[in-house]
Amino acid sequence: MKVLLINGSPHAHGSTYTALHEMEQIFAAENIQTEIIHVGNKDIRGCVACGSCGKQGKCAFDDLVNETAPKFQACSGLVVGSPVYYASANATLIAFLDRLFYSTPFDKTMKVGASVVSARRGGLSATFDGLNKYFTISGMPVASGQYWNSIHGNSAEEAAQDKEGLQIMRTLAKNMSFLIKSIALGREQYGLPEKEPFTRTNFIR
Repeated sequence: MKVLLINGSPHAHGSTYTALHEMEQIFAAENIQTEIIHVGNKDIRGCVACGSCGKQGKCAFDDLVNETAPKFQACSGLVVGSPVYYASANATLIAFLDRLFYSTPFDKTMKVGASVVSARRGGLSATFDGLNKYFTISGMPVASGQYWNSIHGNSAEEAAQDKEGLQIMRTLAKNMSFLIKSIALGREQYGLPEKEPFTRTNFIR
């Protein structure tokens, strides 16, 4: 079992990393492997709707997105962390997630997803909501903690003082570990839910 943690902050060891690292320690105690992928400072362009991924099975832009895709396919869970920029996630992270989720053809059903956000003060819940949509459109159960998954701090040092925020991250990681293990047992005994053939409806007026 392995969890990928995506650091969407430009700062490799800032407040977002502080939250992810707190989770990482819990996953280690639960015997779940982890890998942190630093995205926020990379040169990643957005999707251009070229359709190449539908034919090639990977994005036309061969960068960190294609590098991460096989790791995403192999993992049991995905944690996405972002700082708040104008009540939204870092634009580089959004470009990365748009292309990663859209260009990968494999079934993401029952991979456990979780998002965590950091901010000096506000915009946390709006950012949190936006990130969770990647999971819910993909059939991925969303793990929750004891509150919205957020931590306050303008730096790693400030985030480390947010005792409630750190506790939220630990609770989230414990709950996510339980879900991952439970789904693995359920898959072994019952298999995955049977899917109907996909019905696409376009609304044209």
